[in-house]
Amino acid sequence: MVPDREVALTPCDLEISDPVMSKLAKTRNIGIIAHVDAGKTTTTERLLFYSGTKHKVGDVDDGDTTTDFDPLERQKGITINSAAVSIDWGEYSINIIDTPGHVDFTAEVERSLRVLDGGVCVFCAVGGVEVQSETVWFQANKYKVPRIAYVNKLDRMGADFFDCVEQMKAKLHMTPAIVTIPVGQAGEFQGIIDLIRMKFVKKDMSDPTHRKYDLLDIPAEHKEYAAKYREQLIDVVSHVDDEITMLHLEGQDVPTELLLKAIRKGTLETAFNPVHCGTSKMFHGVRELLDMVVDFLPSPIDRPPVEGIVPKSKEKAFRKPDTTEPFSGLAFKTVAESTGDLVYVRVYSGQFKQGEVYLNTTSGKTERAARIYRMMGNKREEKEVAGPGEIVAVVGLKQTFTGNTLCDEKSPVALESIVFPKPVIAQALIPDKTTDETKLADALARLTRDDPTLKFHTDAETNQLILSGMGELHLEVSIEKLHRFQGVKVSTGRPMVAYRLTFSKPLELQTRYIKQSGGRGKFAVINMKYEPLTAERIEEEIARLAEDGEKPDPNNIYFESTIFGGAVPREYIPSVEAGFRDGTARGHKYPFPFVDLRAELFDGKYHDVDSSQDAFKLAAIENFRDAQAAAGITLLEPIMNVVVIAPETHQGSIAGDINRRRGLIMEMANDKGRSSIKAQIPLANLFGYTTDLRGATSGTASFSMEFSHYAPVREELADLPKTDKK
Repeated sequence: MVPDREVALTPCDLEISDPVMSKLAKTRNIGIIAHVDAGKTTTTERLLFYSGTKHKVGDVDDGDTTTDFDPLERQKGITINSAAVSIDWGEYSINIIDTPGHVDFTAEVERSLRVLDGGVCVFCAVGGVEVQSETVWFQANKYKVPRIAYVNKLDRMGADFFDCVEQMKAKLHMTPAIVTIPVGQAGEFQGIIDLIRMKFVKKDMSDPTHRKYDLLDIPAEHKEYAAKYREQLIDVVSHVDDEITMLHLEGQDVPTELLLKAIRKGTLETAFNPVHCGTSKMFHGVRELLDMVVDFLPSPIDRPPVEGIVPKSKEKAFRKPDTTEPFSGLAFKTVAESTGDLVYVRVYSGQFKQGEVYLNTTSGKTERAARIYRMMGNKREEKEVAGPGEIVAVVGLKQTFTGNTLCDEKSPVALESIVFPKPVIAQALIPDKTTDETKLADALARLTRDDPTLKFHTDAETNQLILSGMGELHLEVSIEKLHRFQGVKVSTGRPMVAYRLTFSKPLELQTRYIKQSGGRGKFAVINMKYEPLTAERIEEEIARLAEDGEKPDPNNIYFESTIFGGAVPREYIPSVEAGFRDGTARGHKYPFPFVDLRAELFDGKYHDVDSSQDAFKLAAIENFRDAQAAAGITLLEPIMNVVVIAPETHQGSIAGDINRRRGLIMEMANDKGRSSIKAQIPLANLFGYTTDLRGATSGTASFSMEFSHYAPVREELADLPKTDKK
């Protein structure tokens, strides 16, 4: 379908005569971003419908939308994976990426914003600026992505367009340029007023095709109201256009074409953001949104040349969106498929040709692009060549993953990669007895490669398989993917805390290891001193090692021999140390390693025939085991440095919760309505904290943590395996 109005020419359209570049000027790469349940996917469906790309419009509730094609997405009714679709609107080609709104899938938004030129940020007229709205808005600020704000769901009970705009100003620190206003809200919603053309856009509610609209004069009762907001629009826009300022001061009307160009200029400069309104579910305001995408959001040539470095020289290099430039593209997403990986690539310069070989500057290897596709959700259209500004999916790349750069072999360049947030929550995976371990490892490797915020490892101490992610929903979906798509079965459990052990007091202990059973026997006698180390004593040990040119032990386990007179021959002393260190790797009572302990071999005896290295090592192992019972064990727990960022209104409740978690608050500070709380909290009391914190603050708080130190803990407070609590 071709829109029923003539799309305004943009500055780049007027300056470019080359057919290829003219086509590029009529390309838009946009993302639909917002908080969960603001209506992103429904808005995308309506955009597809009006563009003529889709004849039957899908619905999230019915599970038949184009972008939420994953069975998990349809089951849960949410967007999990960012999905790309391409549409035509008149002479314009628009590539749209529908992104998830749930905070657990923020990586999908991060990688999409990295390759987009513009965005449509959808807000719910009832919920206003919700927490994920803030997150994605500031993510877009980081990448300097020009945006249109679209206030959706004006037909819903409790809708308040103007309160939503006030929240945008307060929470997002943005300057709104309101271009449409509602006529009625909630149950009284009738349509919208276009402040640029000063017309009332009224939908024919009796039309089953949802395509009939009337462009009417503004009703008399709304003229004053409309004039007020047009005045505000012109006042905002005049800051970027002197001609509008002069016309406004002289009391003259501002021509529509001049106003459109000025709004575009201000949007591209991120001086302000156009604010549009409607209700996507009821088909109001979506066609106007398409017009605004082509009128206000940038084409690839409106964006600065992409910056990278030449791999060998490390010199800066720039690539312009021009077909005559050497090819460069960024892989921003990989999807594992049974027939091979599907790699999404944003082309920044040159031409990306099917069957050609390109250099991956991240891995240093060459890759052949076997097939190139233009995507439509899970459907694809094959292309021979992709040019600058295009977002395509490629099959045949074996060693190209998220964040990798593909380029012309003769003109190598490495583009800035994508930085993802670190996982904040972990879960233990318990493989089913029938699960093939190799198959599970392969499935996890593919899953974590496709999702950079997902990590897994086997804990060397607890031997648990640990999966880490951005939230409980993120882990739930990832495990469901393992079950559904990778054919492996796992159950989940709580991760174990990696405790440490040390002695409760110093002691001396002799061990006589004498074995005689015919033939050559085993004889070793050792006298050992053990000392749990304080912070001061650890520094002394480190200084002693430094004098000898040795490095400190990461667990502060130290051994020294003070043998004189050959009571224990020199060749047996390393065996005593080896036996001691073997013993410290795992405690007798608790299955955790020792830390902060010094051992000294100060006396002993040997036998000319029966003594051996093996005998002295076994004597040391036995000595250390007996010493654990004699000295007593102090259990040490990991203490984490935690920083919580939240609105000031939640400061008191967060501080109280930290105290209940055996935490110690180190510092509290407030700035611009946000509170920062630094504390030290035992790791055992932080499991589930992500979910608890989000629930207690309505999702407005976040936290980060890193290891600080180990501290003694009473056994009854420790999160020990049940088999060890005796």
